Amino acid sequence: MQYMKKLLSVLLVLTIVALACWLAYKRITASTKKISRASRVVAVAVETQPIRKDVIKDIGVFTGSLLPKSQFVVAPKVTGWLKQLLVNVGDTVRQNQVIAILDDEEFTQQVEQAKAELQVAKANAENAAADLDLAQREYERAKTLREKQIASASELDEAEATFNACQTKLKVSLAQATQKQAALEGANLRLSYTRVQAFWENAGEIRAVGERFVDEGALLQVNQPIVSILQNDPLTAVVYVVEKDYPKVHVGQQAIVSTDAYPDKTFTGGIVRIAPLLKETSRQARVEIEIANADHLLKPGMFIRAQIEFARHDNATLVPLAALVKRNGKQGVFVAEPAQGSKPQTPEAEPNNRNVSPPYAWRVSFVPVTVGIISGEVVEVLEPSTFAGPGLVVTMGNHLLEDGSDIILPEKESAFGGETTPQKPTPPNRLRRPEAGDKSQAGPIGTRSGGPQ
Repeated sequence: MQYMKKLLSVLLVLTIVALACWLAYKRITASTKKISRASRVVAVAVETQPIRKDVIKDIGVFTGSLLPKSQFVVAPKVTGWLKQLLVNVGDTVRQNQVIAILDDEEFTQQVEQAKAELQVAKANAENAAADLDLAQREYERAKTLREKQIASASELDEAEATFNACQTKLKVSLAQATQKQAALEGANLRLSYTRVQAFWENAGEIRAVGERFVDEGALLQVNQPIVSILQNDPLTAVVYVVEKDYPKVHVGQQAIVSTDAYPDKTFTGGIVRIAPLLKETSRQARVEIEIANADHLLKPGMFIRAQIEFARHDNATLVPLAALVKRNGKQGVFVAEPAQGSKPQTPEAEPNNRNVSPPYAWRVSFVPVTVGIISGEVVEVLEPSTFAGPGLVVTMGNHLLEDGSDIILPEKESAFGGETTPQKPTPPNRLRRPEAGDKSQAGPIGTRSGGPQ
């Protein structure tokens, strides 16, 4: 009996403890649901920008240097003292213009010596011709006498041998005269080399002296540079394109070139050559752009920036780059729209006339998109095709959102269909960097500059 009382007491205590635990659990669960419900209804303050239609261009910006169309050095073909230098840096030069004069005394003497030797050779040839004429007459007379049996056979043979020897002697003399004539011409040519000229094929071009390497009085060796000659119209801009942009470049494309020397001026050129290979070290290919330089404003060696238009899309659907986020592995944007069953209110309808939107008046929906051209801070949306506006996309605070989240729009953005408050423009050619831990940003941003026009 006493055992049963103890058992009932224990069961009663256990029942009371279990009931207390169940009540505590119900209270905790109810509190959690309230907190969860409250957390779900907290709206996120965001900023938005409108979806718009405009022109967008895919423009590649490349840096490089200017090179002359052609460049060569003028050097002497003979050794000699530099007697006179007729041009200096910056002077214009025409085809076959004399650049420098070397000391020609030695070469003049060589010409005189060659002339004298030629005269001697010619005199020997004339003497050999006279001997041949005499030998020929003697040979013919011996032949006639031999036919009449007056001269002996040995006399005929002797006359014939003399005649043949005179013929050979004349040939040698003529050859020596020709040799001396060539020696004279060579001496004259070497003498002409003392007048150093600038030579190129097109006679109508005017070029300029780029560099000067020696001074008057220097002893020049063969092929030692004196000056460099440049062709500055047109000029060649050399840039290097990466592997990603290589398929987009082709001969004939127009390029807009700018330089720090003339910040308010641009120059137009065209691609004339594309290297058929990419360097393994840099994975870049050389591209040459020809630029007209009739005013000679541009100079070889200047640093340039070349803009090449790869593509242009008119009436494209555009959103800010900051609107792109990723959810569940898909890239898209959050589109702001009025919450179902709520009316967008005007600031006058708000208590205390505050310029904020009423709670829960706006929500967002996540729309997966396929992007096209990325130009600066603007992105082209290709798909879905129905994504064409008008509408608003979230550009700030979107990393806190999910599909269906409630949002709060600042000031006039709460008025459906109204104008949005102008936001501070983003400087061109600067891309927004995601904050640390912000995984909602889109993937790699293209290095493009220029924007919708």
